[in-house]
Amino acid sequence: MSLLREQMNVVIVGHVDHGKSTLVGRLLADTGSLPEGKLEAVKANCLRNAKPFEYAFLLDALKDEQSQGITIDTARCFFKSKKRDYIIIDAPGHIEFLKNMISGAARAEAAVLVIDAKEGIRENSKRHGYMMSFLGIKNFMVCVNKMDMVDYSQEVFENIKSEYSAFLEEINIKPKSFIPIAAREGDNIISISPQMPWYQEAFLMEALDNFSKAAPNYARPLRFPIQDIYKFTAEGDERRIMAGRIESGTVSVGEEVVFFPSYKTSRIETIEGFNVEKATEAYAGQSTGVTFQTQIYIRPGEIMCKKGEQGPHVTTKFKANIFWMSKEPLIKGKDYKLKITTQQVPVELVNIISVLDASELSSIGNKSQVDRHDVAECILETLKPVAFDDINHIAETGRFVIVDNYEIAGGGIILSPVFEQESILSQYVKSRDFNWVRSDITPLKRALKYQHKSALIVIIGDPDTGKKEIAKALEASIFGLGKFTYFLGISNELSLTEASSNDRTLNKMQHIQQLGNMSHILTDAGLVFITSISDIDEYELGMLKSLNQPNKTIVVNVGENRFPIDQIDLVLSQKENTQTAVTKIIDVLRKAIALDPEYFI
Repeated sequence: MSLLREQMNVVIVGHVDHGKSTLVGRLLADTGSLPEGKLEAVKANCLRNAKPFEYAFLLDALKDEQSQGITIDTARCFFKSKKRDYIIIDAPGHIEFLKNMISGAARAEAAVLVIDAKEGIRENSKRHGYMMSFLGIKNFMVCVNKMDMVDYSQEVFENIKSEYSAFLEEINIKPKSFIPIAAREGDNIISISPQMPWYQEAFLMEALDNFSKAAPNYARPLRFPIQDIYKFTAEGDERRIMAGRIESGTVSVGEEVVFFPSYKTSRIETIEGFNVEKATEAYAGQSTGVTFQTQIYIRPGEIMCKKGEQGPHVTTKFKANIFWMSKEPLIKGKDYKLKITTQQVPVELVNIISVLDASELSSIGNKSQVDRHDVAECILETLKPVAFDDINHIAETGRFVIVDNYEIAGGGIILSPVFEQESILSQYVKSRDFNWVRSDITPLKRALKYQHKSALIVIIGDPDTGKKEIAKALEASIFGLGKFTYFLGISNELSLTEASSNDRTLNKMQHIQQLGNMSHILTDAGLVFITSISDIDEYELGMLKSLNQPNKTIVVNVGENRFPIDQIDLVLSQKENTQTAVTKIIDVLRKAIALDPEYFI
């Protein structure tokens, strides 16, 4: 398949057994897109097994389809016309596999929806129609298949066209064409069929070629989600290569870039690839890596954009349309995982604006949850800021899935950001402080009794920088002065290597919340509480401080500092002698408002 020819991604959808796989097989065969001898081999295999030949069998990627009789996953295959190359996605029609269909359709530029002429419009026909609108697919046609089963009746075709057109009008989507076909017989696939002289409009391949391509992704603003960061230390190689797939735009060596949601900036030094010629530019659709002139530290999940171009929204709250697929309903107050581009963050349902039954087009008001197969307009809130675009600006960074119990439970598109002052965290702190019954012994009384004020000391840095040793030595020194202190650290294993990488972010945030609540209790009790933690970012550090408020928090960084200087109270070298480090921290405590020097001697 030539890289110079125009390409288009097309998804095939429709109710189970309405002939999607047969249509794809027929397209492969009739456009000469099969490997040489493939068609004959499949026919011979059917003959040996006394099984009638089906064009659907050509999709040999779908192993389970022949044994179970239903398509349970998406398969990608290729065919071509004189105008362009097509990457065609055959998506499941069975209601149990709607999430697979959404995954398959997520990158589609065009859609062919198949309806069985004999069976007519089914519930999933309507759901899939709604999904085309939901995913923002403009190039959309409806094929009324198996016309041979209804004697090529024009009346049957026109009735289905009229009924389905009325349905699509209600959900604000208009197909480019309705085409009567018989996929098994090849009618109206690559030419007009003599079996239906009453239909003289575009046949299927012609209609596909009439679909217009959207503006190329490379012409839009840069969106480069970082999937992973690689560092090679062999032979003195100190490069940190940030790798991922460019969703839109281009980037060149020397250009200044900014990362969202951290807002860190740098300039591209090199474009990297494995076993490829050296390049000075990378473009949409390409998986690549980049290095920077100025070393910056970010995490996978950040989105790289060009400085000066319109960037994505960055917030914790947004309005979205959600299609829910889990057997368990989407409910308020429960932690889910949001996956958008390469970002994975905890998310909660904040508000349900409206719910629509996609099969019946009935709106359900005042609903307290989103049930299976419901479509809902909702407000979602993430525990940490995320970067995204609304679906009409850059679709690739405006689509997301929600994970619950290791399974994709729903998919959605972002309609707009919601900017509000109060966050989940601030609401949680308010609720916690309201519900907790406080001691009558004030912090001042405790300070006078203990001869020191309380504080949370957070010692941060990379693993193996000696943080834990410094923290324990600090605890021993403060205890030796007759003060009330306690050390509790979060192990590297806990924060960095959870059993499932998909749950790592959510589990880590839960650990930080637990640590923040414990810090608040212990500092309220008048202690100098010491903790050490690796792999913490600016937002998580801010979360820890918020949970400990109004009590004092002091942050000590060991090793290379990756935080704004105003967030750090003391930076220690990784080579710092432990006792010297303890002396410096105690000096900070003496100067801090939270610990009055006259008490701390």
